[in-house]
Order: sequence, then C-alpha cells, then structure tokens
Amino acid sequence: QVQLVESGGGLVQAGDSLRLSCAASGRTFSSYAMAWFRQAPGKEREFVAAVSWYGRNTEYADSVKGRFTISRDIAENRVYLQMDSLKPEDTAIYYCAARLSRATATSLLEYNYWGQGTQVTVSS
Repeated sequence: QVQLVESGGGLVQAGDSLRLSCAASGRTFSSYAMAWFRQAPGKEREFVAAVSWYGRNTEYADSVKGRFTISRDIAENRVYLQMDSLKPEDTAIYYCAARLSRATATSLLEYNYWGQGTQVTVSS
C-alpha cells in the first residue's frame, strides 16, 4: 500500500507562484512513477505532470508546459509541483498519484494510488 498526502495549496493572484508537495509512505518510493492531476469544478480530472521512477524523465500537459515543474526527492519520499505564472484557469483541486511502474503515463487509469487533493485557487 502507498499513502499520499498533498500540501501547499492556497489562494493566490494571477502571476503568482505556488509549490505543492506530496509526501509518500508505504512501498519503496523510488520504484514507481509519480504524477499530478487536477480537477476543476464541473470538469473531469486531467493530467498535469509526471516524473519517472528516479526523476530522469518528466512529462507535462501542454497547458502547463513552461510554467510548471515536477520534481521528486527520493531521500525525502516527496514529489513537488512548482507552479509559476499561475492563471485563473489553473484553479482546481490538485491530486498526487503513484503508478506501479517506473515509466510515466498521462492517463489517470494508469495510476494505482491517489491522495486526497489540495485546493489551488487563482484570482484574476
């Protein structure tokens, strides 16, 4: 089993930055890929970013490419999402996810464990 706990969400203004953190416990952290998804009100959950098992490969949604950066700290069992130049359309609940595979994936169906989510609200 894997437990994921997100933190770092909040209310910010357009153009500001936020750093989300996801603390993982349970199985060997470095053995699986990690990702961030988000879900806005009335919309489906969508892929944001993913990082491979040892952090060598990353993948981003087009909507956040160049603004968001995903990273992981193997020693601390944490994965981060640095969000810069935030826009009102980035407003959503952000979820951390773990996949029992070393490679990244963009489909939520590929991920086995999920956190409870953290709210990010960007005002204009």
